[in-house]
Amino acid sequence: MKSPQQLWSALIARLPPLPSLPPLPGGARLWVTLLSLGFLLAALKGNGEQLLAQRLDPQGWLWLVIGVGLSLLSLVINGLAWAVCLRWFRLRPRWGLSVRAYLSTNLLKYLPGGIWHLAARVRLLGQDGRLLAGPQSSVATPLALAATLLDPLLAASAALALAAAVGWTAGWPLLGLLPLLLLVPRWFQPLLQRLERSRERQLARADRSAEAEPAATTSSESAGFVLPGYPLLPLLALALFVLVRFGGFAACVLAFDQQLSLPWVGWLLGFSLAWTAGLVVPGAPGGLGVFEAVLLLQLGGQVAEAPLLAVALSYRLVVTAADLLAALTARLDGALDRPRRPGNQPGIKPGIQAEA
Repeated sequence: MKSPQQLWSALIARLPPLPSLPPLPGGARLWVTLLSLGFLLAALKGNGEQLLAQRLDPQGWLWLVIGVGLSLLSLVINGLAWAVCLRWFRLRPRWGLSVRAYLSTNLLKYLPGGIWHLAARVRLLGQDGRLLAGPQSSVATPLALAATLLDPLLAASAALALAAAVGWTAGWPLLGLLPLLLLVPRWFQPLLQRLERSRERQLARADRSAEAEPAATTSSESAGFVLPGYPLLPLLALALFVLVRFGGFAACVLAFDQQLSLPWVGWLLGFSLAWTAGLVVPGAPGGLGVFEAVLLLQLGGQVAEAPLLAVALSYRLVVTAADLLAALTARLDGALDRPRRPGNQPGIKPGIQAEA
């Protein structure tokens, strides 16, 4: 007797192929960006006078500064979570250098294409002795890509799980549970491999167009990767990141005195869904426009649009300032630390005795 999985595979094989749709002119990313920004501009035009009437008192400005600090802290936690993802793949990350590399490359996500921060991390993982310690101090591109792509995938899963936890009365439990079920290695392995191959082709095209050197690879034995199990620890680390990220958003809500307009579970639900959409939906780099549009669609019927727009726009400024501060601080720390590292002394090859 055939198993349910075999019956399902046979049923899928008998289905007629779906007709292929012609590609959109300019690509889906351009159209999603235009639609999101168009919706946002329409909302700004319709609420222009009310939006200009929003004023910040000194306490409100203080809340925005706190929001920048919380957003900066969330980036550090995200860098640590990326190192946890590397450790979960049985690699040995240099924790301090991994966080610094994450922060210094994070700003590249705003460049057109939205892949340059991933490309930079993959190249760093492919350079011997830069971010990894031990015998396997560099990895082949497929494993480096898988370890790098695991971070946003788990972050989106954690955000949807939080949305399901706080929005179970609104019918979100299945939406939050589905990504958690897909993380079971039996299903997650082929999904991650397919995404890794797609990103590898995209990075190869970007390398050729930029005339950059491809990421370093090691022997063919490390060309593949096997998931070591269910990624529970990286998932928990990224759930903490999303919660602290929400703390920066909550500071913007408090800055405009909107904390009584909606229960905090409602704010967390709206933020989690909008942040996930900005992360996974192809659009402008950094989720610009997508996050704001989804937030307005989700919470627009519960909160007045003008204050909600003020919260969304101030949050965009807060996280952008945090991204800038994180990248500048990481690069300044790297510049100050370089003369002190033994690898930069005469007669010693750099990177061999890098910080553990």
